[in-house]
Amino acid sequence: MNSTIDVPVGSQVCAMRVWVEGRTIFVELADERIIGFPADRFRLLKSTPDGALQKVFLRLDGTALRWEELDQDLTVQGILEGRFQLPPV
Repeated sequence: MNSTIDVPVGSQVCAMRVWVEGRTIFVELADERIIGFPADRFRLLKSTPDGALQKVFLRLDGTALRWEELDQDLTVQGILEGRFQLPPV
């Protein structure tokens, strides 16, 4: 199964909104697609308590997700390309 989304070369993928439900992080893209991924696919987020996981916001014009308390950033492009740190559980 391919977990990536095709994006034209040179395109800047931007998110309009980010939120967390349970341990799943959702991102609404500028083209209105919504994608979700388990927090447990990233080392630092896997051990993050639910309350801290909720404190995510968009930065860099919607090209990155940021958890200030954790000093953690994830790029929207990296998520779309399936660049996760850990395999699915």
